[in-house]
Amino acid sequence: MPPLYVVQQNSKLRLNNRRVQVEQETDEGTQVLVQIPIGQVSEIVLFGNIGLTTPLIDALLYEGIPVIFLTRDGDYRGSLNGTLTPHVPLRRAQYRALEKPAFILEMAKGLVRAKLRHQRTLLQRHNRPPQSDPEIAQVIERMGQAIDEVERKTSLSSLRGLEGAATAAYFSGYRRLFDPEWKFDARLRRPPPDPVNALLSLGYTLLAQDCAAAVQAVGLDPYAGFLHEVAYNRPALGLDLLEEFRPLVDGVVLWVCRSGKIRPDQFTPGPPERPVVLDETGKRDFIYAFEERMDTRFTHPLAKQSLTMRQCLIEQARQIAHRILEDRPGYEDMGFR
Repeated sequence: MPPLYVVQQNSKLRLNNRRVQVEQETDEGTQVLVQIPIGQVSEIVLFGNIGLTTPLIDALLYEGIPVIFLTRDGDYRGSLNGTLTPHVPLRRAQYRALEKPAFILEMAKGLVRAKLRHQRTLLQRHNRPPQSDPEIAQVIERMGQAIDEVERKTSLSSLRGLEGAATAAYFSGYRRLFDPEWKFDARLRRPPPDPVNALLSLGYTLLAQDCAAAVQAVGLDPYAGFLHEVAYNRPALGLDLLEEFRPLVDGVVLWVCRSGKIRPDQFTPGPPERPVVLDETGKRDFIYAFEERMDTRFTHPLAKQSLTMRQCLIEQARQIAHRILEDRPGYEDMGFR
């Protein structure tokens, strides 16, 4: 089931006969924007100034449906969740694994390797003869070397350093896939200074919520990760899972920009903390493109069945859970194309 995204400012969500109803006050009265049976909603993602009634909050908590709160521009602010899942043995094993440096390093290696492989695959897919770019070809070669280097790393700090350098190389090639009108020169995120960076940040935020939900769905603690440091209010394990799937967002951003689905003139200058702002139509179009990608099906190599990308997140989270319980560190990437 897909999430329910609400971007219309000053709208309100209420419970109406076991349906989630999105409505807005107008001069003509209350306008119902959408109604969805509560059983068909996996999560609710709210952008900006949007309200929830108490009866709906109560129903969402009872059904275990999370609500994600983002700013109008897509920055994460918090979430509303019900009780924790009853997976005490798994979580105990997860916490014990975090006391084993060798286990942590092997898990982190698998996560980094998966990310770099998929980044390289995206560049290879878009850099084929006769229009191949020699500079992108060089980046692809450097990323292949970085993937080989992962296994030789003996510390988490050196592995993170390798990941950072390889990712910087990746974006030096990725940016060459965009027309100069997009003014995308490098990956910068705090704050995103141009339209492409703004779209990347929005996409990663949406995907990060799905990853944290997948980790929690299989019974793991989303705040206790391996590659990302454990820090207060930071879903480290959700961010670990995100790494393999970042190129999915990169592909969506590339498609909406190159297809004309979203145009540079849909971005306007904003305040210093948000240099560029995407209009509401562009935001809805991007969310639609993101959801289309998440609904595509892929034969998962471990589950041996055709799953949507959102279901694949859960299968990859389940793999992490199995490896923790079996005390068998590592991570097998999906190898999607």
